[in-house]
Amino acid sequence: MSARTGAEPIRVFQVATGNVGSEMIKRIGEHPDLELIGLHCYSPEKIGRDAGEIAGIGGIGVLATGTVEEIIAARPDVLTFHGVFPDEALYERVLEAGIDIVTTADWITGHHRDRNHPHPSGRPVSEVLRAACLRGGSTFYGTGMNPGLCQILGVVHSADVSEIENVTVIESVDVSCHHSVQTWQEVGYGKPVDDPGIPASLERYTRVFSDSVYMMADCFDLELDEVRFSYELGACTEDIDLGWYRLPKGSLGANYIKYQGMVNGIARVESHLEWQMTPFTAPAWDIKGCYITQITGDPNIYSKHMIFPKAGARLDNPEDFASIGMTVTGLPALNAIRSVVAAAPGILTSADLPLRGFGGRFTLS
Repeated sequence: MSARTGAEPIRVFQVATGNVGSEMIKRIGEHPDLELIGLHCYSPEKIGRDAGEIAGIGGIGVLATGTVEEIIAARPDVLTFHGVFPDEALYERVLEAGIDIVTTADWITGHHRDRNHPHPSGRPVSEVLRAACLRGGSTFYGTGMNPGLCQILGVVHSADVSEIENVTVIESVDVSCHHSVQTWQEVGYGKPVDDPGIPASLERYTRVFSDSVYMMADCFDLELDEVRFSYELGACTEDIDLGWYRLPKGSLGANYIKYQGMVNGIARVESHLEWQMTPFTAPAWDIKGCYITQITGDPNIYSKHMIFPKAGARLDNPEDFASIGMTVTGLPALNAIRSVVAAAPGILTSADLPLRGFGGRFTLS
């Protein structure tokens, strides 16, 4: 937590310039609350280059560095972390130096990191980071579009429901615009659908969605017995060449995953992932291109959160189209920064943030 007035720009040091990170360099420059003062890169060839040039928007006068010492010496108010996987050693040092962290990398509550990624010390990761927060008087928060905003919408849509029986949020999307070969190789897309390793790959890559179920249950004051994982696989019915990725006939091209929060054997809170890389699969799902909240109760609720490009945007360039997905992943983190900086030290979840922590910003002429 940093002591500052609401009128001052918040000094941001960003980590990573992958798909999300590159988009966030641009978005920080447009954000009225924020000022980018530094960039940390892991790739040696990026160190010393201008952050704007790395992101493809031209020079902005911020040069990439490569050590934690340089982050701490810059004395930012907050570090934004947009790597694919967490760097918990970096987190600990930054937090104990009194610098808040907002991340889109595989963290919503810390439950799955504690369970599936043992810390070298043998302690739960969340315990290590919480102790670093207390030593430095700093705050740590993880979010994104899904998991993240998708589950927040699920909670908010229950505000006018009595006698809730079930809350389910669904991501129903075509994922072919997310051009990350490494990601989809890890998930198992392109491997024969009967490859016995695919279920474990899917579960390993999506484990953070169990966190999203626990976060929603926390908001509902609901104690879960367990969170169950299940899946269905869609096999490509023909050879698919996306230009940046190839999916042979018979390989994994779509999936339907469920993370279900169980109480007395009944699913009460659920996160579903309805993904396709191509519509030519068997089985195939009716991809709706949106985020859906379904609530069974009194009354029942069905809501779609649909995302469209701004007026005049060109969509003939796949990279421009893909940037929409990167924007909605990173903006929930950027817009929450002022609330995170104002919060008490410790680990926050979206259940802890005030409503203003989810608010965007107007552009006024």
